[in-house]
Amino acid sequence: MSEWVEQRLQSLARAFDQSYCGAIEAVVDLICQRFQAGNKLLICGNGGSAADAQHLAAEFVGRFYFNRQALPAIALTANSSILTSVSNDYTYDIVFSRQVEALGQPGDILWGLSTSGKSANVLHALKCAKDKGLHTIGMAGNNGGLFQEFADYPLFIADKNTPCIQEVHLMTYHHICEQVESRLFAQKSVGIKV
Repeated sequence: MSEWVEQRLQSLARAFDQSYCGAIEAVVDLICQRFQAGNKLLICGNGGSAADAQHLAAEFVGRFYFNRQALPAIALTANSSILTSVSNDYTYDIVFSRQVEALGQPGDILWGLSTSGKSANVLHALKCAKDKGLHTIGMAGNNGGLFQEFADYPLFIADKNTPCIQEVHLMTYHHICEQVESRLFAQKSVGIKV
């Protein structure tokens, strides 16, 4: 067990290098600015990344550390009627881009998550978002994979091991939620700094 923990800690240490931490801070700045301007955050992903999208939206709409005003975040993974009807009537490749088309406004943010950086439906959503004037955050392993072309704000790590990537993603978005909440409402940091 201790060897497994040590390997995971080494994986985390490799991921959270100076460049990645700088990218995280840029995302914190972006989300704070866009929320203050009255824009919203749309989030999408598949499988574990779909669960992460919902978790992330819940942290912003609900709370992270303390009670405060709700923040406008929507997980595009949560409406089963939209997901199944678009998949049935069109193709699964556009289940997220169709929602970006319906809900996204210039100045909003689309945050796409994928461990591989190859998820076709997330790529379509990122492209649609850029075409509509949204800011795009791409969060992926595999050095970003195919997300590189469409992510204004890349949160990419080199790892190709799915569980390790997911662990980095969880720590990353928890830190982002903490910092956004702190900057917008408390003006002081809480928790552990990355």
